[in-house]
Amino acid sequence: MSTQVSIERAELRHVEEIAPLFDAYRRFYGQVDDPRARSFLEERVARHESVVFVARLHGAAIGFTQLYPCFASVSLARMFVLYDLFVALQARRCGAATALLRAGVDYARTQGASQLMLQTALTNLPGQRLYEREGWVRDNDFYVYEYHLRRGEHAATRV
Repeated sequence: MSTQVSIERAELRHVEEIAPLFDAYRRFYGQVDDPRARSFLEERVARHESVVFVARLHGAAIGFTQLYPCFASVSLARMFVLYDLFVALQARRCGAATALLRAGVDYARTQGASQLMLQTALTNLPGQRLYEREGWVRDNDFYVYEYHLRRGEHAATRV
């Protein structure tokens, strides 16, 4: 397979071709297909709530990464959460994941960010090897906690 992978920042017009990759990414993490997924991605791009890069091989979209901007209070700096990184199974091992990861880092750098953060499944050993090879450091000092709200649950006023 040729390794002529190109990366571009996705715009609203790219959502249609990224949506199947987004669905495949969600399936990789055990989610069932959801008709809301495409509109979720479209809203993030349209509202500039995330930055999405798409990887292409011979003009076809084969992967994507999505970054969410945020801030780090402790370091008083801008940062990004690299929340999604996915390359279609048939297009793996062509350098697309590395190129997407580097595009995310380069973008964060141009935005004056001090760091990027990501999480991956404990079982995603190929991803872990990629991240470490690219200079990402596994956090051994902090645990990640989640609190899941039920759909439709509203915040109660507490005094």
